[in-house]
Order: sequence, then C-alpha cells, then structure tokens
Amino acid sequence: MAGYADRPTWWRLPIGLLAFIDFVVGGALWGYARTSWRYALFFLYPYLLLLMMVLISCYAGELAARATGSIAIGIAAAVLAFILLYLGTKRWTYVSIALDDWIFSRRYIRGRDPELERRLDAVAEEIIAADRAGAVDEILLLGHSLGAVLAVDALDRALQRKPDLGSRGPRLALVTAGSSILKIGLHRAAGRLRDALVRVSRAPGLFWVDYQALADVMNFYRTDPVRECGLQPTGRPIIRSVRIRHMLQPASYRRVRRNLYRVHCQFVSGNDRRAVYDYFMFVCGPVAAEQQARSPEGAASQIGDNGSLLQAVAPAADAYPSSLRPAAR
Repeated sequence: MAGYADRPTWWRLPIGLLAFIDFVVGGALWGYARTSWRYALFFLYPYLLLLMMVLISCYAGELAARATGSIAIGIAAAVLAFILLYLGTKRWTYVSIALDDWIFSRRYIRGRDPELERRLDAVAEEIIAADRAGAVDEILLLGHSLGAVLAVDALDRALQRKPDLGSRGPRLALVTAGSSILKIGLHRAAGRLRDALVRVSRAPGLFWVDYQALADVMNFYRTDPVRECGLQPTGRPIIRSVRIRHMLQPASYRRVRRNLYRVHCQFVSGNDRRAVYDYFMFVCGPVAAEQQARSPEGAASQIGDNGSLLQAVAPAADAYPSSLRPAAR
C-alpha cells in the first residue's frame, strides 16, 4: 500500500473514480447494501466527499468569475479551491487512504499487481516451510481488514501445494478480524477469491475464526463470508461477535469512538482491558488460537491475575454456546 500512497493526486483521482465505476458495475455496491448498509456507506464515503468538494469548488469559481468578469479566473479559482479542499482536509478525512484502498482492491480483483502475486507466493512458501520444519506448535495467520483477503489467498496457495497442512505436524489456524472478505468476494469478477474460499473453508486441517464488531463500520457484522459469497456453507469460519468498547477503558473509548478508522484498527491494537478478542494474545500469547476462539471469554479466562498461564482445558466442541457457532441467516 505504501507504493499507492506515494502516487501523485493527479493519478489517484481518475484511477480512484475508475475503481468506483468497476465496483458499481461489478455488483459489489448492491452486495454491500444487501449484507451491510453501513459498509455501503463506507464505500460511498470518499466519492461523496469528492463530489462535495467539486460542488464547493464550482461555487467558488462561479463567485470569482462573477466578481472579476473573467471565466478564466473563475476556472482557476475553482481548481485552486478544489486543491485546497483536497489537500487541506485529507489528514482528517482519510480520503487519500480510502481511494488507495479501492484502487488496490480493484487491481487485486483484476490480477494486475505482479508484486503482490510474488509476495503472496512467498508467504505461501513460508507457511509450507514452517510446517515441514515442525519446530512450532501452531502456524497462525491473522488477517485484519483487507489483510483477511490476503491471508485467505496466501493460505489457499499453500494448501494447493501441500493439502495436508494442519493435518500432520503443527496446528494450522486462520484468524480474520474486521474482515473485508466480502468487500472483494461480492464483486462478480472475484471468482479467484471465491474459489480460494471454497478450498480454505473445506481444508480438513484448518481452524478458522472470524471476529466481527458492530462498532466497526468497515467490517460486515454478523455475516458468514462463505455463505454471503453464494458458496455452500461449510461450518467455517466460526463467527465471533465482540465489542470494541469492552477492549478499552471508558475514557480511551470516548477518545476514539468517533474516529471510525481508529475504531477499525483496534483489532490490531493493544487493549486496555481483558477482552474476548486480544490481538497480542493471539500473536504473542501462550494459548492456542482455537482454544482462545472457543472460550466464551477468550484467552482472558486462562491467564491469572499475576499474568501466569492457568492450565485450563477447553470444553468439548458441542458444549460451546450458539454465539460461537457459524452464523446463520
């Protein structure tokens, strides 16, 4: 994504508009409206913001033209007003980040990013190498936001090369949080990702859990990504609903709750409080991913007040409450 952020504005705007047209024509916008109206608004947000900037700039240009009697000055004033609005507000509006995100997503769907393809293949090889080495208890992929799409893709590539991953040797787990799988999967041209979802969701040696939060408008709350992509449900992923406010102290949550991007990033940030979902407990903690996901309280119930690991035994799979089972619609 850093490469996209380095591109100039004159490149970002037209390519960003092309991405908008592609996702509308490709049926993704309708899919967002059907599964999560809030995500549909998230998709429209940067483009509505740009439209507002254009209208304000046109009005400023018209005022300048009337005041000076010169159309050329009016056009120049409109262009200047747009530049000032775009550059002056992007720090707070995240419009550049949002456009880069949709540009990247379109290129991913169309398979036009050779550097990304190389990196995904490299990750797949690392997964296979870790499995063959057998020096660890668990191989964990944790994908946040659009990273959930890339985690599924990389894991699918590894499974195609070594189908018995997770069945022998180290455990294999996939954790997706604040996932954007449906962002890509609901586009008609995203057949490659949907095929990967079929294979990953059916992999016999894989445990997969998807964490979703109502406060996060950039994920698809209470949805099964496999089912919503029009695929046959497999019982994977397990869907877990969490509350962002329970991860933070009340004062901390009040500071960030209106910053939707910051709330979205809490899935990969440190918690102030013990919670069902804890990013650092997954990637650094001593409790296996499946054991955390299947526990009603997450890893918190297995860590003592002094930070020591309690040798708790996970309950049998059929003892889990319905909230930990795959979502049904």
